[in-house]
Amino acid sequence: MSGVNEIRSAFLDYFAKNDHERVASSPLVPRNDPTLMFTNAGMVQFKNVFTGVETRPYQRAATSQKCVRAGGKHNDLDNVGYTARHHTFFEMLGNFSFGDYFKDRAIELAWNLITKEFALPADRLLVTVYSEDEEAAALWRKIAGLSDDRIIRISTSDNFWAMGETGPCGPCSEIFFDHGEGIPGGPPGSPDEDGDRFIEIWNLVFMQFEQLSADNRVELPRPSIDTGMGLERIAAILQGVHDNYDIDLFKALIASVEATIGSRAEGDSVASHRVIADHLRSTAFLIADGVLPSNEGRGYVLRRIMRRAMRHAKMLGAREPVLYKMLPTLVAEMGRAYPELVRAEALISETLKLEERRFLQTLDRGLSLLTDATEGMDAGAKLSGETAFKLYDTYGFPLDLTQDALRQRGIEVDLDAFNTAMERQKAEARKSWTGSGEAASETVWFPIRERVGATEFLGYDTERAEGSVMAVVRNGTEVPAAGAGDEVAIVLNQTPFYGESGGQLGDTGIMRGDGVEIVIADTQKFAEGLFVHRGKVKSGTVKAGMPLDLIVDHGRRTKIRANHSATHLLHEGLREILGSHVAQKGSMVAPERLRFDFSHPKPIEPGELAEVERLANGIVLQNAPVETRLMAVDDAIASGAMALFGEKYGDEVRVVSMGTGEEGEKAGKTFSIELCGGTHVNATGDIGLVHILGESAVGAGVRRVEALTGQAARDHLLAQDARVRQMASILKVSPADAPARLEAVVEERRRLERELAEARKRLALAGDGASGEGGSASKVVAGVGFLGRVLNGVAGKDLKGLVDEAKTQLGSGVVAFVSVDAGKASVVVGVTADLTDRFDAVALVRDASVAIGGKGGGGRPDMAQAGGPDADKADAAVAAVEAAIEAAAG
Repeated sequence: MSGVNEIRSAFLDYFAKNDHERVASSPLVPRNDPTLMFTNAGMVQFKNVFTGVETRPYQRAATSQKCVRAGGKHNDLDNVGYTARHHTFFEMLGNFSFGDYFKDRAIELAWNLITKEFALPADRLLVTVYSEDEEAAALWRKIAGLSDDRIIRISTSDNFWAMGETGPCGPCSEIFFDHGEGIPGGPPGSPDEDGDRFIEIWNLVFMQFEQLSADNRVELPRPSIDTGMGLERIAAILQGVHDNYDIDLFKALIASVEATIGSRAEGDSVASHRVIADHLRSTAFLIADGVLPSNEGRGYVLRRIMRRAMRHAKMLGAREPVLYKMLPTLVAEMGRAYPELVRAEALISETLKLEERRFLQTLDRGLSLLTDATEGMDAGAKLSGETAFKLYDTYGFPLDLTQDALRQRGIEVDLDAFNTAMERQKAEARKSWTGSGEAASETVWFPIRERVGATEFLGYDTERAEGSVMAVVRNGTEVPAAGAGDEVAIVLNQTPFYGESGGQLGDTGIMRGDGVEIVIADTQKFAEGLFVHRGKVKSGTVKAGMPLDLIVDHGRRTKIRANHSATHLLHEGLREILGSHVAQKGSMVAPERLRFDFSHPKPIEPGELAEVERLANGIVLQNAPVETRLMAVDDAIASGAMALFGEKYGDEVRVVSMGTGEEGEKAGKTFSIELCGGTHVNATGDIGLVHILGESAVGAGVRRVEALTGQAARDHLLAQDARVRQMASILKVSPADAPARLEAVVEERRRLERELAEARKRLALAGDGASGEGGSASKVVAGVGFLGRVLNGVAGKDLKGLVDEAKTQLGSGVVAFVSVDAGKASVVVGVTADLTDRFDAVALVRDASVAIGGKGGGGRPDMAQAGGPDADKADAAVAAVEAAIEAAAG
């Protein structure tokens, strides 16, 4: 029972048998505490339960919580590898009571576990209590039988825990193990307490009070219990070793380091082996929980951990990426307890290879320059801040790496000079922030971005989290607070809200805090990574510094995810059907529908669109997982990933892959691979259905398809089906026979329309369709044959043909036909060839046009046409032509 996995299971099993809910570890990125960079204790996920904001269906819980202490105020990074018990990643075993049992039961459960289940000798255990907590001291005497000399009273804050300046708090009681006289050090509270003989293994927090103010503390109505025991520490004791790095888990990891690099963990190299083993754990778990290397925030801390491990691998002789080769050992050791390691193994491996390959290039040059710059320096000397900044700014060598490399030689960096150089660079950057138009109106964001840093985006794997307000902007100006009714833009330190980019619309939702509620209508990104939440304060007052509960509109985000993933499937489907020349030229991913613009020189045939839709839905039916990896841009594109139009990429990119091709060149290969920073479904089946509405032209050589997914696509198809059924009912056929029957009806109508037009033409020429002064026969006007008629129900487009036939029948003369149709009049005047030297059809038609309220006409001397809005004056138009003939002849 001494293996790490066995100890973890035994702890959880013990508390499960004692009516505790076995609760899975929460992610390393806290969702409910924006003040923390990483989850650093077991109680973090229960914070809102302790404060009463949240309720759970259980009152007792037990966990093995993943923890990282490598950034912010909880930072053990620099000590890792050089001490027996410092880690960047560790597991915290804990049991919790939410207003159920209190001190007596907590002490009883703890004592029975370590002395009976774990069989630790009671005579090697001692405890501490808060100096004022006589109740706890009495319980230790009663339950554990400890004598007063083994119950040590501590008066400092070491034995009084508080969540913050206000809120739940209470005394602590710590359990220590005595490693024996052979190890230097004294008991807690003694001058030698920093030695390694007495090691704290378990801390019991009795959450007994609520701190209302600095001098006002009251009893909690339902006191609670929060405990924490380091798994690595208890494993060392149970395995009979004094050093955490000698337990089975670390032995396996260090053995993997030795085998991979070919360096024995002995002498001066021991620290490097330990650093690599420890940092591999924290790196893998952080990536599995959604943190990726970057230059700011959590991503920067991850990169710092990775690069520290990589530098130590180089010190051991590694000349190529090696950390990813050790990953299978970690997954084998811890994957059963933490299946997220197994799920993310490919992503972790790719990320490790990418970072180490790029870093080795930086490291070689940086270390060479650093060696030259420090040649002849002795311990206690300081490296020039300007030199350190040049290494950072010009060669990409981080400050912390410079400090770490000089640490063993006892050389420091002149931080004041380094910071001065950094500020000088920022001042130069600020000069380039001024712009024009919209850019100029948004310059408010740049100083905020410089002051607070980039926003941490949590939205890839959560839609709810807490964040701290870093800035409130109203009417384009930063303000300390804003009240109900105010339109605001809010910047937070972290957010699950996606900022509009890459065609994907920004998220909407709600933010709530202490008496305040803000309705968020849009989220955008400015100033290289600053997420700006635009909305309206519904109630209360939002202030800089206050924490807010951030809730993304789940339904809207779900639809956007589906539509975004569908654009990737359509992109690849279009390439498969139309050709590899297809490339994205723009997109719009909204909750209601998607729009995808792409290069293609001609309209797409309906059959081609149907094939694209078939391919996309084939991948949807696979319900294949949507996988994300981190890669260098060049490597990603070389591997076949497609870059999205208009997207700006850094050195490293997210590569989104989905589905397996089922035919053609894609058969058996990944169907879609694209560079994309947007949010996507977890599996292609979550898209539900892809339905293309149609395609159209956007510009020269650019086409657009619009489509629906999921329920929107289903609703559209159901409506279409209802219309087809209604049409079939009208046609009195089955829906299957409706197209053929409708085609027959349309053809029959066309035939009838042709016959009707011919009949009208015959009637017009015969005179039966005419009315007014023109009568039904021709006459002679000033010695010239003239045929003038008003034709009812004859389309204007048919007049020229009728006039041509009438000219043939007339032989010599002028023909003027006026049609009256739908309240408008059209007139055509024709002059036979023998008279065009005497009469101009254009001049004659213009006289007719004036009569019907028109503004002239046009044509040739033998045939001209005009129109007008006054159909009631059709007879006057015929008369006007006749009068013009008389005037011209006279």
